[in-house]
Amino acid sequence: MAYLVTGGARSGKSGFAEELASRLGSRGIYVATSQPYDGEMEERVALHQAARMESGFSWETIEAPLRLADLLLQLDESHAAGGEESDAPSILVDCLTLWLTNQMLLLEENMQLSRSERDEQLNAKMEELAAAAAAVRCPLILVTNEVGSGIVPEYPLGRRFRDHAGRLNRRIAEVSERVFLVTAGIPVDLKTVAFRWEEL
Repeated sequence: MAYLVTGGARSGKSGFAEELASRLGSRGIYVATSQPYDGEMEERVALHQAARMESGFSWETIEAPLRLADLLLQLDESHAAGGEESDAPSILVDCLTLWLTNQMLLLEENMQLSRSERDEQLNAKMEELAAAAAAVRCPLILVTNEVGSGIVPEYPLGRRFRDHAGRLNRRIAEVSERVFLVTAGIPVDLKTVAFRWEEL
């Protein structure tokens, strides 16, 4: 069962997602999608790791900057093959927008592909991820970022990233049982309060 947690920078979404994971599973599998390219990023990763260690909840960390869909299915199959339902781990992916960045930068390196071909391949990767998220039976928490509420990015790649991130969030929300928006540390269950056309 998938849960999507979204929000802006420093909104409290990762802390909420970690608390949610600790309440849904007997232990946690933290799937990190980041690729630390500089000292600042390495420092952020170290702080997150230290906070998880101090939480008292058992975490295993796996790095998956690119092959996320395959990993989720493998983790779920591993649990299904050998565990009781009550012993299911929570799988926490943090975060989808870093995974999307990794995928886009990898495609940008392939100069043989046209822009439409890159977009087509990226859309296929997003669909693959959505299908995997829908299939996972363990509690699955996916953290993402709301990037479309600010200024329009100055560069074409930034605008494409913003658009793809919006589409990715919508697609994962579709396959998620619950979707939480965290603002100023306050989580709101969006699907609970969502408008429905039949109510009009």
